[in-house]
Amino acid sequence: MSAAGGPARSSARKGKPILSLFLATSCGLGYIPKAPGTFGSLAGLVLALLPFQLLTRRSGMLVQTVLIRGVWIDPLLVFQIYVTLCVALLGVWTATRAARYWQEEDPQRVVIDEVSGQHITLLLGSALPVWWRPATASWAPSRMGFITYQSALNWKYLLLGLILFRVFDIWKPFPARQAESLPAGWGIMADDWVAAIYAGLVLWIARALGL
Repeated sequence: MSAAGGPARSSARKGKPILSLFLATSCGLGYIPKAPGTFGSLAGLVLALLPFQLLTRRSGMLVQTVLIRGVWIDPLLVFQIYVTLCVALLGVWTATRAARYWQEEDPQRVVIDEVSGQHITLLLGSALPVWWRPATASWAPSRMGFITYQSALNWKYLLLGLILFRVFDIWKPFPARQAESLPAGWGIMADDWVAAIYAGLVLWIARALGL
């Protein structure tokens, strides 16, 4: 068995996918010996903060909704959705390559799934409108900025979103655990997406109740 397994293992490790490992571990955060998933979640939180900083603080302009063909479009929301899709697809690809290289189904060092899940949590929880509560002066620009033009980033909601996602990611309510059986990187990423949906909805309820 060792003779047969040796060449196979050597062949699997031939050609180290450096870029994939770098991205899958979220720039090396996955190599932190304790609680790498939590550090991945913190990276996801930072990812939610970046679009506003990049699009507005650099130019000194506040993001405004834009009227396109009779529809009001929030460019910051569009950018956040684009980031969500890019990180999710990149996560599937890099997680697949990392799992094959390390010959593990779900390597603990792969934390791009936590990055993606945390970002989705904050996007859902903060961007979904609370229809019966109009925007007020409390939504004025903060130092952290916005996740969308109508959703100011609040440190309490950021902290709550972080805690909620970690709880649901560890708990893995239905169908998160079942999603782990999906092939390759899909299984690594999908359970965090399910956890993110649960966490995002609870975060939205907290916003809706004014907590």
